[in-house]
Amino acid sequence: MAKEKVQRTGANSALRDFLKSEAAGGILLMVAAALAMIVANSPLYDMYHHFLHELKGPTLSGKLGPMTPHLWINDGLMAIFFFLVGLEIKREFVDGRLNTWERRRLPVLAAAAGMIVPAIFYLVIVRDVPALYNGWAIPAATDIAFAIGVLALLGPRAPASLKLFLVTVAIVDDMGAVAIIALVYTAEINGAALLASAVILAIMYTMNRNGVLKLWPYLILSVILWYAVLMSGVHATIAGVLAALTIPIIVTPSSPDAKGSPLHRMEHAIAPWSAFFIVPIFGFANAGVSLEGIGWDQVFAPLPLGIAAGLFFGKQIGIFASVWIAVKTGFAGRLGGASWLQVYGVAMLCGIGFTMSLFIGALAFPGNELLIEEAKIGVLGGSVLSAIVGYCVLRFAPQDAQLTAGEKQDGDQLKAAL
Repeated sequence: MAKEKVQRTGANSALRDFLKSEAAGGILLMVAAALAMIVANSPLYDMYHHFLHELKGPTLSGKLGPMTPHLWINDGLMAIFFFLVGLEIKREFVDGRLNTWERRRLPVLAAAAGMIVPAIFYLVIVRDVPALYNGWAIPAATDIAFAIGVLALLGPRAPASLKLFLVTVAIVDDMGAVAIIALVYTAEINGAALLASAVILAIMYTMNRNGVLKLWPYLILSVILWYAVLMSGVHATIAGVLAALTIPIIVTPSSPDAKGSPLHRMEHAIAPWSAFFIVPIFGFANAGVSLEGIGWDQVFAPLPLGIAAGLFFGKQIGIFASVWIAVKTGFAGRLGGASWLQVYGVAMLCGIGFTMSLFIGALAFPGNELLIEEAKIGVLGGSVLSAIVGYCVLRFAPQDAQLTAGEKQDGDQLKAAL
């Protein structure tokens, strides 16, 4: 019994800290995005745009050309963000809430449906414009920080089971987004650089297998791996995920925050920087859209309309329908402590695609500033609409009085984590 209590306390502590960090970071991201929109539609726009795209660094890759602040943010700082994503994925699958197939079934199903259905919405709307097909993955992503930030504003009206469900779906969603970036948005491949990347990754894997627990060798090799992947033609942020998967983890189910686990120490060290610096900086650098001269024709053009519809309609339909079918067929159990209307509300919040959708939008139409700006309009429109409607649904949804005693107990246990 004492061991079980320690395990529950440790897990609750890890979940509580994670949700608090993501919630605060999500709220800060909202502020950064709003500030970017204000600046982009003020006399400061020229200065804002010039600073982000001014040539300020060396040419690290012939494909990218001279580095600019915008490139350093999207290819450099975001590699650290993806490194954290990789750490979270590994932790959850090895020592967390996704460490068994029974726990993975519902989030994997919901995330898959939440990526496929938005892509279908998008492709149907842009079907007459083949040049836009490459943007099909833009509405497939969920921004975990933004969504958790909205849930934080709801306080106790959002059952803890919904927060846990949102986190796990978003983590699986991130895996899908990483795979799409690596497989779909990679044009020309430099074979020598790709081989070098594989060799570096093999060295890091071998270090892990041989019990090397010091973090500094992994960090040095991670930087070298980032440069090799950048030169290979694969997007440099993929290096962050690959490097993270080689970081050693000590499985400690009775104490998930054990200081002896390199992965846990690294995750705790990077998470605040990601939540409070990297992601807000990315949001500020990428969310600024000048609305000058933009009329309803531009807002309802195929690209922004397809993205917004995919995020707002595709996400809610795909995720809610998959959860409902899974529960009704017995494939998975119902979320404890949550009514069906609340499940629908959190499915709506999954339509907040902000960070990852903006990132994929830039990859989908490289060098085409007009389409990238249109994509931003669609991402912002669909994300804001999903956030507002999802918040309202959860804010005014009545509590389910017909939950079973077991479901209520599950909900109470999860609330203890918060």
